[in-house]
Amino acid sequence: MSAGRADAAYVLRRLVAAVAGSFAAATLVFLILYWLPGDPAALIAGDDASPQMVANIQARLGTNAPLWHQYVTYIGHLLHGDLGTSFTTNEPVSHRLAGQLGASLQLTFSACLMSILAGVVFGVIAGVNHDRWVDHLIQSVTMFMTSMPPFWFGLLLVMIFSVTLRWLPAIGSGSLRQLILPSLCLSSLLAAQLTNMVRNSVIDVLEEPFVTTLRGKGLLERSVLYRHVLRNALIPAITMFGLLVGELLSSAVVVETVFARQGLGRLMVEALGVKDIPMIMGVTLFASTFLILANLLVDLSYSWIDPRVRAA
Repeated sequence: MSAGRADAAYVLRRLVAAVAGSFAAATLVFLILYWLPGDPAALIAGDDASPQMVANIQARLGTNAPLWHQYVTYIGHLLHGDLGTSFTTNEPVSHRLAGQLGASLQLTFSACLMSILAGVVFGVIAGVNHDRWVDHLIQSVTMFMTSMPPFWFGLLLVMIFSVTLRWLPAIGSGSLRQLILPSLCLSSLLAAQLTNMVRNSVIDVLEEPFVTTLRGKGLLERSVLYRHVLRNALIPAITMFGLLVGELLSSAVVVETVFARQGLGRLMVEALGVKDIPMIMGVTLFASTFLILANLLVDLSYSWIDPRVRAA
């Protein structure tokens, strides 16, 4: 089989696995929501609603049907591209998701970019200067960032850059200035963990015999570092990045709430408050699909960084 056909078959297998993974995630979340306490109809009706009013809302929402009937109905609509209708707003879930998707993608991609740039740059600097003052300083900063909860770091950023210095807005979405603080907050933990991973990988690769051989051949230190050491050191870091995407998505819920941003995370928080099952399912499906596709891109990037992976 040619390399192109092998790559296409691999991508196809991973896409099938992605669909199966999203389906399994949807099933699990559906069952968890069904077993959680609280009746969506009662939450919508309010505390003073009569039993008849609650029963009418249950009939309208379909939550009075057996579990298997609700599940089969939901999956049937899902296979036809219908994510359902919000319990609280009577608006199609797909429309609500489309309206909030742009803000979430903007925040997520900017945080990913900041994390990768900071993680690679500071990780390489720390690894090359192993056991020097620069390495100790970077390690101290990363230790501080990994121990800082996202909501607390977000409030700290607001106090410094919005309240004290008045440089950047604290809340809202839509402009580049409003994106800086949320992106910095969301990327902090991921950047710190990537920095540590890249640092350790660079230190390990620098101790490999082939690095000594390359230096003995008279190659410039810059060429040895960027053409050979960094390429080998990035494989573990990329693997870790794929695993940390899920953590980034979960942290986005907190960040969007702290900075009062529009987005899927804030939409999820609102839906959980009233047990809006179709909305929760829609956000969950998007998040699981995004996570699976991100890990697929991570796997495919291996062959670009290290041709030996493609050969294997």
